Amino acid sequence: MATVSTYHASDGAAYEVFVGRWTRELAPLLIDFALLPPDGALLDVGTGTGSLARAMAVRWSSRKVVGVDVAEPYIAFARNQSKGAQPEFEIGNAAALHYADGTFAGAVAQLVLNFVPDAGAALREMRRVTRRGGTVAAAVWDFRGGLVYQRLFWDTASGIDPRAADARDRLFSGALALPDGLSKLFNAAGLAEVQRDSLTIRMNYANFDDYWQPLLGGQGPVGTYVTSLDEDLRGRIAEAVKRAYCSGAPDGERSLTATAWAVRGRVP
Repeated sequence: MATVSTYHASDGAAYEVFVGRWTRELAPLLIDFALLPPDGALLDVGTGTGSLARAMAVRWSSRKVVGVDVAEPYIAFARNQSKGAQPEFEIGNAAALHYADGTFAGAVAQLVLNFVPDAGAALREMRRVTRRGGTVAAAVWDFRGGLVYQRLFWDTASGIDPRAADARDRLFSGALALPDGLSKLFNAAGLAEVQRDSLTIRMNYANFDDYWQPLLGGQGPVGTYVTSLDEDLRGRIAEAVKRAYCSGAPDGERSLTATAWAVRGRVP
């Protein structure tokens, strides 16, 4: 999921249990929304551990599918999880893709552009490597209004630690966290027929440990924050977050909604 970015991406297995299991749920919805051309090679930008690229390869087994990410640990994990030649996974920077103009029929970025320092440059690169008439699409979490597991964590932790409030505010106030942020980026990149929608999955947790333990893997802003805490403060925050998770009921299964903003456009 990461590119040269603010996203701490050091462990593919840790990312997989933290977010990768949910990107597998979102990927088919994003593919449906993208309305990709029926033929030609496809590119997954910021592939992370490969959920979207593998979903593309399953749907179109005869097409070339490439997943690219700057995080070597994620690419290594993705390669180890793949069977056969499809899809291909390569190390690369979203803002400086090493493919020729018009190489792909479609380029898609799932849950990555808000972590790229220059998301506009990355989108322009996606447009450049996509052929005329091809499709560029992307999705980013609706951090502010649609990502329950993160609101539960950050809002609870912010009442205990001012640093959590600062981290939350940076994450939730970014341009791409706003409903029209991604659409504006697509229009600025010169894409045509820009369309926006929201895509929602459910994050089903077996219990609080299933929710909390993945945060200890140190991936992304949440993991970076949690692993930076001393033992006492981490324990206090964990207890408070557990109370929020349980909400007066016994610990156990919880199903939390997670919504992403999705945008697609055509290369003119």
